[in-house]
Amino acid sequence: MSKIAVFPGSFDPFTIGHESIVRRALPMFDQIIIMIGYNSEKRSFFPLEKRVEWIKKVFSDTTKVTVETHEGLTVDFCNKVNAKHILRGLRTAADFEYERAIAQVNKKMVDDLETVFLLTMPEHTPVTSTIVRDILRHKGDVTMFLPSNITTEELIDHVEKS
Repeated sequence: MSKIAVFPGSFDPFTIGHESIVRRALPMFDQIIIMIGYNSEKRSFFPLEKRVEWIKKVFSDTTKVTVETHEGLTVDFCNKVNAKHILRGLRTAADFEYERAIAQVNKKMVDDLETVFLLTMPEHTPVTSTIVRDILRHKGDVTMFLPSNITTEELIDHVEKS
């Protein structure tokens, strides 16, 4: 049986912190599915199709990473794809408390589903999608916060078309 992990999030946009978590987790799993979920409490900045396209581009060098979308509970998606692990990155103690509660509820709902936490690299701790979006709104350069094959220009070009 393959060890499949799901890395859920809105990834609006996908940052170097997200990329780092996935790349560091690759040796632990046979497959990592990056699941872009719909969050009814969040208004998306970038269209779902663009986020899928950009993330696929970031991981075009490996067949172990795929990108899918899902509306609904992460545990339901995990059951659908036979994943027994949820991958999450932790930047701060506040992240841990939030993620711990979700992991415990998920475990209660699906007993054989485990959440694996990886600590963010120190240099990525301040990087959030929210901060990147704020910089982009003001046409700032976010290159240092993005995976190397996603450009600020691609994101700004899209912002200008929105």
